[in-house]
Amino acid sequence: MKNIFLILFLLITSFIYSQDCKSILIGNVTDFHDNAPLENATIKLIGTDKITISDKQGKFTFRDLCNDIYKIEVSHLGCETTVFTLEINGDTFKAVSLEHHIEELDAVAVKSKGSKKVTSTAQETVIKSSTLNKYSNLSLGDALKEIPGVTSLNTGSSIVKPIINGLHSSRVLILNNSVRLQDQEWGVEHAPNIDINSANQISVIKGSGALAYGGDAIGGVVLVNPGRILRKDTLYGRTISGAQTNGKGYNFSSVLNKNYKSGWFAQIQGSYKRNGDFKTPDYILTNTGLQSKGFSARFGKNKLESGFEAYYSYLDNEIGILRSAHIGNIKSLASSINAPVPLFIEDFSYNINSPKQEVTHHLLKASYYKRIRNFGKIDFQYDYQNNHRLEFDIRRGDRSTKPAIDLELKTHTISISAKKDNNLDRKYNFGFLARYQNNFANPDTGVRRLIPDYDKYDFGFYATTIWKINDNLITDAGFRYDFSKIDALKFYRTSAWESRGYNLLFPDLVIETLRNQVLTNPSLDFHNISGAIGLKYNFDDNQFILGNYTLSGRPPNVSELFSDGLHHSAARIEIGDLRIDSERSHRVSGTYGYTNSKFTFQIETFFNRINNFIYIVPSPVGIIPLIRGPFPVWDYIQTDARFFGADMTMSYQFNSYWSTNHKSSFIKGYDLKSDLPLIDVPPFNTSNSLTYSNSNWKNFTASIQSEWVFEQNEFPNEFNFTVPIANEDDINVDLGPPPAYHLMHFQSEITFPVSKKTSLNIRLRIDNIFNESYRNYLNRLRFFTDELGRNFNLQIQFNY
Repeated sequence: MKNIFLILFLLITSFIYSQDCKSILIGNVTDFHDNAPLENATIKLIGTDKITISDKQGKFTFRDLCNDIYKIEVSHLGCETTVFTLEINGDTFKAVSLEHHIEELDAVAVKSKGSKKVTSTAQETVIKSSTLNKYSNLSLGDALKEIPGVTSLNTGSSIVKPIINGLHSSRVLILNNSVRLQDQEWGVEHAPNIDINSANQISVIKGSGALAYGGDAIGGVVLVNPGRILRKDTLYGRTISGAQTNGKGYNFSSVLNKNYKSGWFAQIQGSYKRNGDFKTPDYILTNTGLQSKGFSARFGKNKLESGFEAYYSYLDNEIGILRSAHIGNIKSLASSINAPVPLFIEDFSYNINSPKQEVTHHLLKASYYKRIRNFGKIDFQYDYQNNHRLEFDIRRGDRSTKPAIDLELKTHTISISAKKDNNLDRKYNFGFLARYQNNFANPDTGVRRLIPDYDKYDFGFYATTIWKINDNLITDAGFRYDFSKIDALKFYRTSAWESRGYNLLFPDLVIETLRNQVLTNPSLDFHNISGAIGLKYNFDDNQFILGNYTLSGRPPNVSELFSDGLHHSAARIEIGDLRIDSERSHRVSGTYGYTNSKFTFQIETFFNRINNFIYIVPSPVGIIPLIRGPFPVWDYIQTDARFFGADMTMSYQFNSYWSTNHKSSFIKGYDLKSDLPLIDVPPFNTSNSLTYSNSNWKNFTASIQSEWVFEQNEFPNEFNFTVPIANEDDINVDLGPPPAYHLMHFQSEITFPVSKKTSLNIRLRIDNIFNESYRNYLNRLRFFTDELGRNFNLQIQFNY
């Protein structure tokens, strides 16, 4: 038996040593991006001592190989290393493609600080994750105020809507993970339904610098992006918890990421925050609490040649509206506006009673991309959104739990885009979009519906190009066409239909005439063309200039066309106009930037002429008494408008410990037809901070900030009015801007290493240190109350 095993062993050994290890592997390494040969790529046969380097033509050779299966690693500076297996059976040829320009590709680029810009010549600012984490207990609108030229339109302290260079609502596009947010954004008191804890980076593009996102971005674009995918085997996350004194609020958020070297990834995120009644320096703001719950999840596979992603997010907000903003009679309304303190002040409570808002928002996205050799990348995306908005008024009896407004908005969108970037000196982008939207205004509220049921159809396509003329000069240009169709069903009071002249202008819209109402079917089409051209010139590594011209067209939204009733959370009766047409914006902007090792300076200027500018103004009708109280009437009108201004930032590093930062924003807005200033234009504001940092003290930083907001001295004075009181003297109501104010803030943080891969960060922020009483011109509730008083906020962040 032993002899048999010996013979077998000798036969096997003889066979092994008799193999003909004379096979040759010839290959070449090229750039997947443009098929260019890659010189000096390193090719290694793993598990052997064989290694070689590609020549100028990208070619490489291995000789004297045995017929076997080999694991081969190919790497090159600036490329993603690739590993594959190859069976050698005689002389073999293998072509290998690497992405040499991997830093150009959003899908696989890894920027640890998340500061990559998406435009070349537009005025764009990026907010990094380290800054966003400080706003975990606040809103998107609060975080955006970090950027010069961005302010906010507030309804109290919890409803914050961004204003970019004086423009807001439908003129500012917000994209959440590449999905354009559809959440009844037409309301000035409708805050964006985005959980800031789900964002890893926010880019703000002033003006229509990126036509791919929409031609109606007259104000600008806000891109809210999750974290980038790491192409390695790793598990990481963060948990943030915090508490604040004003409103006795608390918040919690956590995110966990799992990535694989194979390209698979998954992320799950959740957050919760709760505030009770907020407080000014002198009194409680009754019924101003907030409860918010957010959740998001994403998974997919991210490879060089193809990949996909599925994403879902959910947000549920319950927001109290200041009780004193809803008054029972005309005299009380006028007295409340003129009173130094609100008429309703109760003890602190976490209860959220009417008036209030309840909003839930679901977003579902599925996307797929494919890279094509020597061409570029094609993206396919489908997304669905469901936005359910309830507004509760103060009502009597069994109607107290029934909403006064009940709107459900469903949106389906399909988009296809292509990027041809095989020539990095000249890139082209193309895209197509189709969208269907349905709005259902529930008639069971027992209240006349503010906006009607409607179907909306959107189609658009665009083409853009970026040319790198030389090492110093880049130029880009683009074109976009958009078509929108609104098909609505709406009841008008017969008296209103005739008094507005609609019976003569739109007789074909009438479906049925009832006793005192007219049922109509407005079907409106809007065609808009947009375009942009810009350039950026780098004088050297320290300074640059850029210039940009954009033409934008925005069709009117459903509120501007059809509003017809009480918008309770705005505390006014709003009247739309069927005759309103699309806005046309001509925006010219310029930027100069300079930076060196210690000093950074940037100034952005703009001029924006908007024809057919749509805005809402107090109606000559004045105030109408309703069963639920007296409310002012506001009308949507059109005019020609002009906006211009400048935003400046400046920072200086004195030494390794001390630095200072400055930012200022100046803007003017005018109604050219009436030769009057426009309402709700932000006043001049400036802020300065002094920061001490010491990396040797556990990355300790401490900063003191001065915020100065000037009085808005250009305001349409005729917006003030007199309230007639039966059998009493009339009451003059002053809606003029409040005085200027100056605030001081403080923030500090320190980071303790817990282990090699975990750390604990502690942040302390004090807002309004000296507990100043003031009113913000852009807060819609400033007529009734002061702004918030001093607030201590403590936040603990655990990174792992």
